[in-house]
This record gives sequence, structure tokens and C-alpha cells, in this order.
Amino acid sequence: QVQLRESGGGSVQPGGSLTLSCVASEYTPRTYSMAWIRQVSGKERDVVAVIYRSTGVTTYDPSVQGRFKISADNAKNVVNLHMTNLKPEDTADYVCAAGGVYSLNPDIYPYWGMGTQVTVSA
Repeated sequence: QVQLRESGGGSVQPGGSLTLSCVASEYTPRTYSMAWIRQVSGKERDVVAVIYRSTGVTTYDPSVQGRFKISADNAKNVVNLHMTNLKPEDTADYVCAAGGVYSLNPDIYPYWGMGTQVTVSA
């Protein structure tokens, strides 16, 4: 069974940094792509970053390009999201997701975690 657990969320001032972590169960296929999805109540979900774990190839949403970095430690089944220069508009629930398709489309990911809240404010 694929299970995902996020951690690392919290409150930070604009320009600050946070690192989110997602631990996937050992049953998560190594061929799965893993993504971080940003969601705000009443708005569309956006995949901010995705990584194809077999090769380490990554893709980012333009809104976080140059500020966020996604990385994977396949031996530990961990995916991290290193966030820097955070902005108020980054405030959201960040959800870890996994699936067999490498995409910025959140609809293709069948496995989701419970999410971790990130709040950016002065």
C-alpha cells in the first residue's frame, strides 16, 4: 500500500525559508514520480514541483522556479521540497502525491498525503 506522510510546515515571514518532507511507504514503486501540490480552499490545485525518481529529472511551476527545489532520497523513500524566498501567495496546504505519470497535472496522481500547512505572513 502506498502511504505518504508530510511534515515541515509552519509559519514564516516573507523572504524566509522552509523545508517540507514527504516519507513514502516502502511499498511505493521506485518508478513512481512524486510531486508537491499546492492547494488553497476555493481555488484550483497546482503542482509546484515534480520529480521522476528513477533519473532525478525535475519540473517546476513558473511561480516557484528558482525559489523551490525538489529532491529525493530513494534509499529512504523521502522527497523534500526546499522553499526559499517565500511569498505571501505561497501560503497554502502542501500535499505530497505519487503516481505513475510524470506531470504538472494534479489530476493524474492517485496517491495523496494529508498535507502540511505553510503560512507566509509578516
